[in-house]
Amino acid sequence: MTGRGAVRTKGPRGLLGPRHAGHTVPAADLGALSLPVGDDGVVIGEDTEGRPQLVGFHRSTPYDVLLIGGLWTAQVLALRAAATGSRVVVETGRPQAWVGLAQAAGAGLECVTLHDVGRVPPLGATVGSPVVVVRDCGMRPPRGRVVSSPWQSVLTLLPYLSPVAPRLMRAATLVGVQRISPQEARQTGRILNLTRTEVEALPTLGEGVTLWCSGGERNWVMTNATDAEAGLLGTARRMD
Repeated sequence: MTGRGAVRTKGPRGLLGPRHAGHTVPAADLGALSLPVGDDGVVIGEDTEGRPQLVGFHRSTPYDVLLIGGLWTAQVLALRAAATGSRVVVETGRPQAWVGLAQAAGAGLECVTLHDVGRVPPLGATVGSPVVVVRDCGMRPPRGRVVSSPWQSVLTLLPYLSPVAPRLMRAATLVGVQRISPQEARQTGRILNLTRTEVEALPTLGEGVTLWCSGGERNWVMTNATDAEAGLLGTARRMD
């Protein structure tokens, strides 16, 4: 994929994230490297060719992500965002579904905090303290003061399409769609300008599979839990 969007791959055809200054390492030290050097971001899964796919939530410009899918995927993304150094703020009407994750994520540190719907305080996001806000507010998330801004990205979770979904899809930079009904797939296809093949595939998607869309770019991504994530959240599932 190429273009303005957010899903990036570590293969040659992936979207490119922010460019960084080059790194130089003496040849004798290369064997000590254990991590890849490249674009940063949250690994959201693998594409159909098994290449890691990344979303860069840490941005100097406002960034909105919409996920029409299951709580499990949103929680995996929240955990991985926290692991990259973001403060994760969850606005939710079902705190009982998030409390275990919040307690486990920071190993005693408050890197994931929970707030009632409409009660998120100013967050003071900066380049040194970026924030990812996860809005788990049901089918009709209210408009509020929680908006994307520099170094503060917003991920909104919708379990299914609702009357507010078209507005949110058009406003989002990145839209992820998991398994939905044929009727919902047709409506989504019109809004996102999907192909007939993509529309027909949406009602048949397996657990953990998401179609990520950004502008005219499309990418099928499979999200698999790590051992630690599976121990906390279980295996991938569309329904909660």
